[in-house]
Amino acid sequence: MPGSYTTISGDTWDGIAYAQMGNERYMHLLILANPEQAYAQRFAEGVLLVVPDVPTPDTSPNLPPWRRA
Repeated sequence: MPGSYTTISGDTWDGIAYAQMGNERYMHLLILANPEQAYAQRFAEGVLLVVPDVPTPDTSPNLPPWRRA
């Protein structure tokens, strides 16, 4: 179930993704969940963002080494 996050002044997409989702590589999911803010580079204080769920990694043994979590 998606959560939410209220920004503080100076927040960035990658920083929010790291703090809220555990890894900055999820930044694109955060942007997709908040299309009205997609062009923001740094946030002002008080912007409410939707934080999507972190995808479950594929743990298939047939994945190449670079795709394994």
